[in-house]
Amino acid sequence: MGYELTRFECDVDEELICPICSGVLEEPVQAPICEHAFCTACINEWLNLQETCPVDRQSITSPELKPVPRILKNLLARLTIKCTNAEFGCESLIKLDVLNHHLLECNHNPKRPVQCDKGCGLIVPLDEVSQHNCVRELHSIIHSQGEQITELKEKAIDFQHQISEVKQQVTILTDVIRSFRLSASNLALGQPVNRSYADSTSDEVIQWIQTLPQARVTRWGGMISTPDAVLQAVIRRSLSDSGCPPYILDPLMENAHERRWSQGLSTLETRQMNRRRYEQYIARRIPGKQAVVVMACENRHMGDFMVMEPGIVMIFAHGIE
Repeated sequence: MGYELTRFECDVDEELICPICSGVLEEPVQAPICEHAFCTACINEWLNLQETCPVDRQSITSPELKPVPRILKNLLARLTIKCTNAEFGCESLIKLDVLNHHLLECNHNPKRPVQCDKGCGLIVPLDEVSQHNCVRELHSIIHSQGEQITELKEKAIDFQHQISEVKQQVTILTDVIRSFRLSASNLALGQPVNRSYADSTSDEVIQWIQTLPQARVTRWGGMISTPDAVLQAVIRRSLSDSGCPPYILDPLMENAHERRWSQGLSTLETRQMNRRRYEQYIARRIPGKQAVVVMACENRHMGDFMVMEPGIVMIFAHGIE
């Protein structure tokens, strides 16, 4: 919409007036053929209803509109206009081409950004200073930032899970390719295709795991993330008595302390964030103890973010069924 004529002290040439709103042209454009000039907002609103010139009814569309000549812009720029904030006490008369710059600095502008002097230092519109509550606004900002941080953490965790899944797939493909190459080499030499050492050790671990009963943890909050040497020795003895293959006993016991746990379990904060995922673990009860072993070969679905090779030993104060 154009500028009201009452804001100008002198008479305004008719060529500078919008035929639609009858105000002085604001951000003017002109029709391509008849060259009638209009406020941009006025003509676009008009063309949404009918694609004709409001003056002579020639056919036009919004994309056909073009800038007005420089001479018309210069005539508009030289007009003297009252400040938009005249009703709030501003008595300034300024050239039309510097009106927007003046409004940014006008002391009477009710929306002029000012810094709160009550303590928070936030920038608020001038007309909202009297209702401004520092504590409420700061609390709102902190809450909003907290939500953003939580969202970013969740995205980071999801991204870690995706990376873990990709790594797992790459590992599987690498093993398959290695197996094919070994088989092809043995066939070329006329040798029988033997199962690898990894296959045989994996079978041994799986056979041992299947002798342990599947466990259900009812109180994950009872987890002892930093067991002392005595407690670790008790768990080690129970694992050994259960038939745990000797070559994985030491790695398992090293993984009984949070300093060796995977990233998703490494701190209290990450454990609290991932607690909803614990139910997805396939856990085995360590005989006679409030402890479980979460083996990597049974928990590939959890990704490297939540498991590690060969497995994780979790000791609890209570809550194992």
